[in-house]
Amino acid sequence: MKHIGAVQAVVTADLSDREPSAAELDAIEQEMPVILAGVELLDAQINALDRTPNELDTRRIRRARHRVLTARRELANRSITIAGVGA
Repeated sequence: MKHIGAVQAVVTADLSDREPSAAELDAIEQEMPVILAGVELLDAQINALDRTPNELDTRRIRRARHRVLTARRELANRSITIAGVGA
């Protein structure tokens, strides 16, 4: 029986060996306030799942949503300014 193997060398790199580029790390750093605000919102929502949400839970979720929207707005405004539209 013949052994069947790859005739050509691998063209693409293995994704598990790939490190993020400097540009990707910068993008993550720019989005970090949005990510953290989203985590805080999820935390508030998860805490409210265990029981009937009381007034404090409702306020915490509302404030967390507001932080997410604020972080998204600031990121969008920063992106527009960097692109040169707002400059």
